[in-house]
Amino acid sequence: MTLVNSDKIPLGFLAPNFELQGEDGKIYKLADSKDKPGLLVIFTCNHCPYAQAAWPLIVDLYQKYKDQVDFVAINSNDSEQIPDDSVQKMSDLVIEYQVRFPYLVDIEQKVARAYQATCTPDIFLFKNLGEGQFELQYHGRINDNWQHPELVTENNLDQAIHNVINDLDPILNQHPSMGCSIKWKKMDIQPGS
Repeated sequence: MTLVNSDKIPLGFLAPNFELQGEDGKIYKLADSKDKPGLLVIFTCNHCPYAQAAWPLIVDLYQKYKDQVDFVAINSNDSEQIPDDSVQKMSDLVIEYQVRFPYLVDIEQKVARAYQATCTPDIFLFKNLGEGQFELQYHGRINDNWQHPELVTENNLDQAIHNVINDLDPILNQHPSMGCSIKWKKMDIQPGS
């Protein structure tokens, strides 16, 4: 397990488009999110302990903000390397954690690369600008103590969502998220290429 931090991405970054299949077999795209002030995109997985610790927190935030923010989780891990991140295991996780928002599989890993995602979980909160454009307002951790929820003193993502839905300025001091590295596919490099 390789621990990495999320990359620094400037606020104002516009959400790249995506069209991905969910663990439920349905196709979801960025354009589906058009009616709410915010969009939360979480690059995550099943097997990583950091991601596992985040799932209940994300589900709780969804219950709190589902009427104002669209939530989308994306698994970009190579399931050939990590069988626990297969689509079937994603479906099992959805049942276990009672996930009520799309959990998508990024088989070609193009979406993770477009978003510059590096770890699980890697969290992107966007403000809906209208006309299919979403502007990055927060890219960071959920809170200041992923291991011991009872000791949390800063609920950073909750505050960031509050700011988006109330049209307030973004949090300026944003701490990176951290977790397991995304498991990228091994590229076959041919001799002489």
